[in-house]
Amino acid sequence: MHTEDWPATIEEALAVQDRLRGRVELADDCPELPPTVTGLDVAYDDTGGIAAAVVTLETTGLTVVEERTHRAKAIFPYEPGLFAFRELPPLLAALERLEHPPDVLVCDGHGLAHPRRFGLACHLGVLTGLPAFGVGKTRFIGSHGTPAHERGSSEPLVDAGEEVGAVLRTQDGVKPVYVSAGHRIGLAHACRLTLALTPRYRLPETTRHADRLSRAALR
Repeated sequence: MHTEDWPATIEEALAVQDRLRGRVELADDCPELPPTVTGLDVAYDDTGGIAAAVVTLETTGLTVVEERTHRAKAIFPYEPGLFAFRELPPLLAALERLEHPPDVLVCDGHGLAHPRRFGLACHLGVLTGLPAFGVGKTRFIGSHGTPAHERGSSEPLVDAGEEVGAVLRTQDGVKPVYVSAGHRIGLAHACRLTLALTPRYRLPETTRHADRLSRAALR
């Protein structure tokens, strides 16, 4: 989908989500430990400007392999559940600038843990064809129990009787994150990769790097 074909209204965006949702592949065909992981994040300024950042890390050492940014104006209104339509155009542009194709995409947001089961990670995965999952800082939908104190503990995130994600403790006693599958990767696999990406801090290193890079790109 090209930017010139991008939905301009909420009704059009909802129709796109309905059309693309059926293309989500829930079968897990992502390597258990892919060679690289690519994190994505965006930052906004006060004038409607948006900076997207993508950062590829080696999975084992978590060293930066490549990073790219793209600045643009937001072309879709602020609407809960439709953030992808603001963030995807610059994110896709930044991804296109990478010299090395990503192995898996880690989104600062949600995948299936979305009211229409089509969050940013699903949308990005479908459009790129790449394995993708989301690691959200906060809960968007659903209910859950409290994970145990220890790192690696988790509880199901349930919405309308369906398990849509996991509430995962990435560090002992630290507030958990919300992991959900997006495309071509299972939830358990996404949780294992999230733990591999959080050796010291609550958030994945992919998100931490992409967050810093997107903020710097606005300055």
